[in-house]
Amino acid sequence: MPRIDAHQHFWRYDPAGYGWIDDRMAALKRDFLPPDLLPLLQRLGFDGCIAVQACHTLDETLFLLDLAHRFDFIRGVVGWVDLCSPDVASQLEPLARDPKLVGIRHVVQAEPDDEFMLRADFRRGIGLLAEFGLAYDILVYPRQLRAARLLVDEFPEQRFVLDHIAKPLIAEGVLAPWRDDVRSLAAQSNLFCKLSGMVTEAQWNRWSPADFRPYLDVVFEAFGPQRLMIGSDWPVCTLAADYRSTMQIVLAYISKLPVDQQDAILGGNCPAFYRLAPNDP
Repeated sequence: MPRIDAHQHFWRYDPAGYGWIDDRMAALKRDFLPPDLLPLLQRLGFDGCIAVQACHTLDETLFLLDLAHRFDFIRGVVGWVDLCSPDVASQLEPLARDPKLVGIRHVVQAEPDDEFMLRADFRRGIGLLAEFGLAYDILVYPRQLRAARLLVDEFPEQRFVLDHIAKPLIAEGVLAPWRDDVRSLAAQSNLFCKLSGMVTEAQWNRWSPADFRPYLDVVFEAFGPQRLMIGSDWPVCTLAADYRSTMQIVLAYISKLPVDQQDAILGGNCPAFYRLAPNDP
């Protein structure tokens, strides 16, 4: 079974488009492109990846789709459209014709309103995604999980995936109330979860594998191995660890699971969730 990194990014860096990359993240202020990632995937025996948006522009989505057609190992793209726009359907229609577009994401964690996802215009946009066969990636902080639960409840036919296990406070060793909120959210069967983005929520370059076990215990209990998928969050992860060390957190944790469960997390669940073309790579 192919192994797939379910969450990473590519960009041609420019300060205007990627203003979230602040001085603490100065190492990310350069281009990160497919030839940079491919050898990292290959060294760990991974066959492909999902490229996820990191900028709120249609231009970036088109850029990622172009990369996906030029590099076969990019199995799919999670892009961006303005879900709050009254003409969101006309934005989605041409993009959704491209089989490489598999989902949409909005960086909700950056919104000052913790109930942004409950806005009527945003929910209207979410309500259109199933019509176009697209999943939705939920990117939130723990304080926004209540709103995420209400959104997922409202759209039981929509495929959702929780990015970065909702970014718990790993550096502080805090579990509550994130733990209970994740368990509540995971009760909805239309929601999956990415085992990604954890290393940058820990103490950068000062973490140990033990720091992540309590959080992994929670999501494995809540979602089960059939609704989890591994992701690196490369190149953002490189702020705290190299690619191999980042992925090894999950690889080591699942190493004692039955082989079929390992296969699901490492490569089976991702194509099923995103409805990837079966003949790629």
